[in-house]
Amino acid sequence: MKTSITRTRRTFAIYVAMLGLFPLAAVAQTADDLVAKVLAARGGAEKIKAVRSQRVSGTISFGPGAEGPFTVEFVRPGKMHMDITIDDQTVVRVYDGKSAGWVINPFARDHNKDVQPMGEQDLQNIADESDFDGPLVDYQSKGNHIELAGQDQVDGKPVNLLKLTNKNGDVRTYSFDASSNLAVKWQGKRKVDNQELDVVTFFSDYRDVDGLKFAFEVDSDTPGTQLMQKIAIAKIELNADIDAQRFGKPQPPAPAPETPPAAEEPPAPAPTPSAPEPSPSPAPAPAPDQPPSTPPPSPSPSTPPPSTPPPTAPEPSPPTPPPSTPSPQ
Repeated sequence: MKTSITRTRRTFAIYVAMLGLFPLAAVAQTADDLVAKVLAARGGAEKIKAVRSQRVSGTISFGPGAEGPFTVEFVRPGKMHMDITIDDQTVVRVYDGKSAGWVINPFARDHNKDVQPMGEQDLQNIADESDFDGPLVDYQSKGNHIELAGQDQVDGKPVNLLKLTNKNGDVRTYSFDASSNLAVKWQGKRKVDNQELDVVTFFSDYRDVDGLKFAFEVDSDTPGTQLMQKIAIAKIELNADIDAQRFGKPQPPAPAPETPPAAEEPPAPAPTPSAPEPSPSPAPAPAPDQPPSTPPPSPSPSTPPPSTPPPTAPEPSPPTPPPSTPSPQ
């Protein structure tokens, strides 16, 4: 009898112990599980891939006195055209979606405002930027490797971390809100002017655009430097009609028209002679006219804007075009 009771107790204990394992199994997830949730939160992989073009517009700031409007256009496969206007001067970055890209940067250190071909590093960066699906859609076919990186908190809220290594060996870590599964933070490195910089980007103000979720506010910082950028998106257009010529070599800006010299004012007419009145001394000659004062030229940004990772929607990529803002997903 005792033996039977003992066996029953042991069986019951094992059964209870096994029950305790079920919650752990239920919440365990793989990297692919997290990616599936993230893409579903954005609106679904199929709906994301059905978008054939995008136009994103808004304002971008690199600090006080260096801010202005921007527009970024994307067309499959991988074509991109970006304009940023600061202090009446426009930075242009274009990628043909294959192997060629061009830059017009009036803030360049050499003050060369002509169209310049992109260098190897900039081409690598812009290839990431122009992928408006984001690195997680069909990540394997893009040569990306993913792995879970634990949990953390952003602004006091729990997040799931995903580490991604792309085909060039660049490593970045994404933080996804544990409740919404939307990206709230991106952290990684960017190579600019042969220098590797740490970049941290935060995504917020998610809105629905034709059934897809996009972050309308993107704030980036480069720890240890004064480089920063704030992107406030005003409008996102999906499947917009965009001229294919926008993705070819851009035309250099037309030279500013010369301002004709101001016409000299004629001398004041001599006073009409009249009978002199007695005076202890002769009347003083009239003072000459003063030339009109010339307003000072408008100040330009104290430092050229960092080359912008264009705000790839929805993901979110130094005095060269800023590290473009990576798309978060």
